Amino acid sequence: MDPSSYRPAPGQIPTSPGVYRFSDEHGRVVYVGKAKNLRARLSSYFQDLANLHPRTQTMVTTAASVDWTVVGTEVEALQLEYSWIKEFDPRFNVKYRDDKSYPSLAVTLNEEFPRAQVMRGPHRKGVRYFGPYGHAWAIRETLDLLLRVFPVRTCSAGVFKNARQVGRPCLLGYIGKCAAPCTGKISPEDHRALAEDFCEFMAGRTGPYVKRVEREMKQAAQAMEYEKAARLRDDLAALTRALEKNAIVFGDGTDADVIALAEDELEVAVQIFHVRGGRVRGQRGWVTERVEDVDTAELVEHFLQQLYGEQRGEAVPREVLVPALPADTAALSEWLCELRGAKVELRVPQRGDKKSLQETVQRNAAQALNLHKLRRAGDLTARSLALQQLAEALEMDTAPLRIECYDISHLQGTEVVASMVVFEDGLPRKSEYRRFAIKTFEGQDDPRAMHEVLTRRFRRYKSDLARDAAGDAATDATDTEGADGAEHTGPIDPETGKPKRFAYPPQLVVVDGGQPQVAAAMRALEEAGVVDVTVCGLAKRLEEVWVPGEDDPIVLPRSSGEALLMLQRIRDEAHRFAITYHRAKRSKAMTASALDDIPGLGETRRKAVLAHFGSLKRLRAARIEQITEVPGIGRATAAAIVAALATRAPAAPAVNTATGEIMEEDDAAGADDGVGAADEAVPVVPPRQEPAGGSVELAQP
Repeated sequence: MDPSSYRPAPGQIPTSPGVYRFSDEHGRVVYVGKAKNLRARLSSYFQDLANLHPRTQTMVTTAASVDWTVVGTEVEALQLEYSWIKEFDPRFNVKYRDDKSYPSLAVTLNEEFPRAQVMRGPHRKGVRYFGPYGHAWAIRETLDLLLRVFPVRTCSAGVFKNARQVGRPCLLGYIGKCAAPCTGKISPEDHRALAEDFCEFMAGRTGPYVKRVEREMKQAAQAMEYEKAARLRDDLAALTRALEKNAIVFGDGTDADVIALAEDELEVAVQIFHVRGGRVRGQRGWVTERVEDVDTAELVEHFLQQLYGEQRGEAVPREVLVPALPADTAALSEWLCELRGAKVELRVPQRGDKKSLQETVQRNAAQALNLHKLRRAGDLTARSLALQQLAEALEMDTAPLRIECYDISHLQGTEVVASMVVFEDGLPRKSEYRRFAIKTFEGQDDPRAMHEVLTRRFRRYKSDLARDAAGDAATDATDTEGADGAEHTGPIDPETGKPKRFAYPPQLVVVDGGQPQVAAAMRALEEAGVVDVTVCGLAKRLEEVWVPGEDDPIVLPRSSGEALLMLQRIRDEAHRFAITYHRAKRSKAMTASALDDIPGLGETRRKAVLAHFGSLKRLRAARIEQITEVPGIGRATAAAIVAALATRAPAAPAVNTATGEIMEEDDAAGADDGVGAADEAVPVVPPRQEPAGGSVELAQP
């Protein structure tokens, strides 16, 4: 679109500081920025396109409107810019994302009996985190050493509950690596104190604990308690080995984050070392596309916003060492001080140990960028080629940058559900996945279900357009089960706490099926008045590509292999997402039906019983005395539950006729919800791996 068509009138833009956003024709925010002088900054976008950077040209021609919000100070502008970037996820803003998922050592202080474990993903309230670290096995090695001195609980909730019920600790309790709070060997207060001491040691305050163990060892030896002295000697050795795994970089106990960038014209690699108590406690890395025309100082500013935007207290260190100072250093420093609640120094190291450490981090960033280029070169080329081949095969004017794929899943007509997965630029965009519970379904009529799903999806899109045209911003958000009946698993509006609307229409709709499903999908789009979306289907049997109005499928030639592989990947992802939802609904229905009509067992008590035992299978194996341990369940009700479950034998495992997979009643327990949420716990020990490519690494726990 020509930027002059939406350029604000002269004098309309204020000269105050503020935050602005560019939106495309569908109302999707594509870029967010801030400025000390809004008029000067926005005017720079509406000049001759030939004078703009190519990326800026693409942004202003993609946008269809611009609006802004005036703020009082530069700190307010910084805060609002971060909030808008987080809320709208603009495609033309630099977004730093981990090139892998980094684990942390977490202590769940929000539980009655705190647990030490390996965790990934976003931080949760009430949990103390240490890290992140490069490998989960390194954390487990350190944790195994420290459990000799700090025998805190490490077992899962299920193991802990089972040990409490049978009155016997697990193996760790017998070998002295757990204080066994499950059997009452230690009180909740003493176990919490033990967990807090463990946290203090991990936070770097190691001296008092080492001295205490040395003192107790000498006292035991003087008292001729040689077995106790030998055990304390081994504890001291374990503490020493754990400390040796941390690289000492600063002798003055510095708390700092050391940041370095490696960049070229297209991409930026960021590395950060977390130094706590003078030791390197964690290392992280990001690689992102350089979609904005910004210099190193602005890249640093964007990175600090995204790194510390949701951090509070000690998570923000006293010192942040960066390769270049942003233009708004004073405002950024003030913002960081507000987050920490104390002074934060933001500076570029000039000499000494801190300068040397940043050079080490810089070498890591350069190595990460080189490795990323080697890994991604083939991927980028293959994705671009696949999209181009797909456009040619389906006779599309341009490559489909947004593809939506739909699949129907059911078991002989029961618990019928559908999935919608979204791929943008050939990559899954899991935050915009959707799932549907089908309302009307007869027999094995998949085309009718497909017609219903597409009708609901594009009816919702049309209603959003109508509301936008009417300026009804108050109805922008919908309930979890909205008017269209779709269960939304996508982005959440931070103000209302409700899911956002469907984003914007795709260029290509893919359905899992052949000619009948394609015809049903096309009919739904025509009824909705959508004429600018291409439709195709991918049949499983021969991987044939069907298009509307054709009696024969398209057979993609071998030269179009990348296009077919991409379609298969998209179809398989839609199938995975649909069957996961189907299994969850089926398991829920089976559980509810097995406990129906039991005297004295209402909805609240039924939920309490299932929450206590975890699954219907465990409840069937429970005795009356065990069931009465559930609050609110008396002996008569427990006896009725046992009798009812004895007469209602578990159903034989059902088989999905489409895949041949056995679907057990507990399949949904812990199932992947398919929306890209990071793992919270990692119970499986991954194989130990050596650092790739000879990158510079410091020893870590």
